[in-house]
Amino acid sequence: MNLLYLLESSLHSLSAILVNNTMCNLTKRIPNDGSSRDFSRDSKSSIQNLQPFGKSPVGNFSTTTPSSSVSFILKKHDKIEAHKKLVAQVGLENFIRNVTKPLDLKLPNRVKFNMNGQGIMQTWEDVFLAERVYTRCLGISKRIYRIHAYTHEPQNNLAYFVLEETNERSYWFLPVFDFHVLVFTYYDENKDVTRVDVQYDQMSFFLHCMGLAQAHAWVVERLITPMAVVWARCFLATGIVNPFMFLVQLLFVPTILVYWVYFSQ
Repeated sequence: MNLLYLLESSLHSLSAILVNNTMCNLTKRIPNDGSSRDFSRDSKSSIQNLQPFGKSPVGNFSTTTPSSSVSFILKKHDKIEAHKKLVAQVGLENFIRNVTKPLDLKLPNRVKFNMNGQGIMQTWEDVFLAERVYTRCLGISKRIYRIHAYTHEPQNNLAYFVLEETNERSYWFLPVFDFHVLVFTYYDENKDVTRVDVQYDQMSFFLHCMGLAQAHAWVVERLITPMAVVWARCFLATGIVNPFMFLVQLLFVPTILVYWVYFSQ
């Protein structure tokens, strides 16, 4: 037993000597010139100072309107639920009939379908017929529908979502484009869909359909934006950035350009 005790004491002493020698060597190789920091201590303090996400509202909620209060918003979002299924479908009828399944909604033939305030159809047959006809007229060969942010408010009998549609074209010279639509679906106590409101930028849709929106985006990105950045830097360098000087430029610069183009020769 005494022999074992002596061996254990010797091993502990040897380990302490090796650790001390190693620390001395590390100190000689990496001198402490003040540039090294205790990152573990910094990270610990940073973590303690971080505020957990979603624990308190961000912004000014000092309002007397009940629907804008923090408690109402949190209670509303706690009740919102919608299971995501059927991410993509080809054809409007397939999409409509499948997007109602997660909420067990039914589709009677009678419905008030508001197409962006430009037309109101009363039956699903008319809705599907209109979609088939005008897509052919616009040179759209196939539509792939995707759903985003599917939100359900049971207390209001309302479900709404962002609809993304990929439009493939019938002819090679027509551009393929994506478009986003906001869809509101209302239903009754029997879970029959009674009304659908579709909202989107109609002018933007037709510009995308004809390829003008893509051309406009290219011109803005490649030509207008670089010139606008150069103008902003020059304007800021003058030190007289104010609404009056901005209006003077709007009048002065076009006048100079018109004079240079038409009257300089």
